[in-house]
Amino acid sequence: MTSPEAGMTQDRIYVRSSAAGFTLVEWLVVISVIASLAALAALGARSVMLSSKQANCASNLRNIGLALHLYAQDHEGRFPETTHTSDLETAWIYSLKDYLGDFEKTRICPADPKGAERLKAKGTSYVLNSYIFVPEVGPFGEPEGPQLNRLQAIPDPSRTMMAFVCSDGTGTGAGNDHTHSNQWTSWAAVCRDISPDRFGGNADDHANGRSNYLYVDGRVESIRASDLKQKIESGVNVARPPGIEGLP
Repeated sequence: MTSPEAGMTQDRIYVRSSAAGFTLVEWLVVISVIASLAALAALGARSVMLSSKQANCASNLRNIGLALHLYAQDHEGRFPETTHTSDLETAWIYSLKDYLGDFEKTRICPADPKGAERLKAKGTSYVLNSYIFVPEVGPFGEPEGPQLNRLQAIPDPSRTMMAFVCSDGTGTGAGNDHTHSNQWTSWAAVCRDISPDRFGGNADDHANGRSNYLYVDGRVESIRASDLKQKIESGVNVARPPGIEGLP
């Protein structure tokens, strides 16, 4: 006959052993949950970092837009020149140096993989719309076609793109400071000049993610690459200033 004390001891031993151990399946579930939480945390951190870089880039562009307007006010309404019509020492970004607070920081997009190279080479992550900043000239340097490098010459500032985030393929030196917008007849041509997927893009055709765009009225808009691509492929050159006749 088993005594009550012995039964209690056996019960206590049984309870203690079953509570102390985990089965292999239980361990795998725990590990899976921890891995999932870690992946979500990493994804969240990347998302926050990307959003921060995009916001800083937008701030850079807004400051550049303000500086361009201040420069125009001080130069009879005329915008600064690009290196297409001037030398490297007077590239537009350096023409704005006195109008920008933190010049070195403002000229580089925080998401630009070649940012350090551009700093060293006196370049910038931002390129100006050639429709505005590279006026057409004739064989002897005479003005030819609409001259839009004056603020008053642009009829619809709120719908006219002024500056873009440059592509990874854009050279790092000061001479690479403007687009070739009249050649934007294909998505590939657009992507040679600018980075429509600078933030969140991971496709070979640059058709996902988004980027920031500065308009003549000083507004900065974030546009999805897929939306921009759709416009280009439908025959709309997004860089062409609306309301202007005689532009290619």
